[in-house]
Amino acid sequence: MSRLRALSPRHWLWITLGAAVLTRLILFFAYPVGHFSDTNAYRGIAETILSPDWPAYNYIRTPGYPLFLALLGPDRAVYAAQLTLGAATALLLFYMGWKISGQAWFGALAGLMHTLNLGQLFFEANILSESLTTFLVVLLLAGMTWLLHAPPRLAAWRLLLMGFLLGLTGGVLTLTRPQFIFLPFWAAFLLVAVWRGRGAAIRWGAALLLGLTSLAFIGGWMVKLHQRFGIWGLDIMSGYHLVQHTGAWFEYVPDEYAAVRDTYLEYRQMRIRETGQPNNAIWDAIPAIQEASGLGFIELSQLMARLSIRLILEHPLRYLVSAAQGWWWFWKAPFYWTPEAIAPAGLRAVLRALVLAERGGLFAANLAFLAGSLALLWKKVRQRLAPGLIVWFVFGTIWFTSILQTLLDHGDNPRFSVSIQSLVVLLVCWGIVQFIANRKRVHETVAA
Repeated sequence: MSRLRALSPRHWLWITLGAAVLTRLILFFAYPVGHFSDTNAYRGIAETILSPDWPAYNYIRTPGYPLFLALLGPDRAVYAAQLTLGAATALLLFYMGWKISGQAWFGALAGLMHTLNLGQLFFEANILSESLTTFLVVLLLAGMTWLLHAPPRLAAWRLLLMGFLLGLTGGVLTLTRPQFIFLPFWAAFLLVAVWRGRGAAIRWGAALLLGLTSLAFIGGWMVKLHQRFGIWGLDIMSGYHLVQHTGAWFEYVPDEYAAVRDTYLEYRQMRIRETGQPNNAIWDAIPAIQEASGLGFIELSQLMARLSIRLILEHPLRYLVSAAQGWWWFWKAPFYWTPEAIAPAGLRAVLRALVLAERGGLFAANLAFLAGSLALLWKKVRQRLAPGLIVWFVFGTIWFTSILQTLLDHGDNPRFSVSIQSLVVLLVCWGIVQFIANRKRVHETVAA
């Protein structure tokens, strides 16, 4: 162990990179591209997104991932690019772990934990936005880590440039996965309110460049959507997402909307018979509700938004219970893969066992994160762990993500956690290492 600890950061970096590349090369040649229910929607948008003035763009989804697909083209090229982003994410986590702990071996642990997480790895084979989103989230956090650990005498223009680049990252991230719209502004707030060791001009300059650059991206997209459809938002689906909550008590919709209400209730009942729960019934019901109501897709979404807000205001406790349930689902550590694509039956059985074990381990890590969050309420625990500013930033990012994702949707909540799972593992491992080191120091002090 002492020999391993004595390795230089460069050696640990090469170990992290070698494992990340080798694992992904094996996956690329042994496991096929994965298609899921959202893949066709992304591909359909990608086919129109580069057209002049986007005449056929339907604004069902934000443009980040469809543009990624359009630029790369065939599925295998997307697959290779996502594997490359996965390896880059492992290196970014290496950097974060190194700077947070002061130990290069811990940085390697953070990077290797990401690479060896089969849930993350298999997602890089799927034509879904999670791998790109994960890279962008970790890129922004790694940039903040660099900014907060920058040498005192570093030129001011470099710090301001990093603020601008983080703003670009935050804007692209939001237009890839809107649930992270808070992240660039949370980062800007942290720079202004908490960052110390820099003058006010640097702190405010970096924060304003970060926040305003992201706002320009996000605001420009929202203005374009408003000009096209006369609505404000990041896409045209908000009403359907809210029904994922309010659909559970949609029978309380007034009789003046009976055609919409009763049609939805029919599909909700069908969904319950098929799956035992009503989630995602809206996606099957939309065509029938449009026919029954005579409304277009966007008009129906707007109506669903108004009805849902009304139901939430009239039944706030039901909404809170639904949101709490979605928040709990967020921590279930999902795996999206296709076991049947693994040809040798023996290897498939081994991977199934590994997936089961890893999912149990990740769920345990999530529970440990939640327990640790409660422990941090005690001053004594905070003093012993001594979390730095970047640790608090990552901690807040995870919590904001878990809460915001459940307020606007109640369907595939576990999937929303994929992009922050490695951050949870990073903090849990850091907490364990800090706890062990603290106990060792206490014992040495007592012995002395």
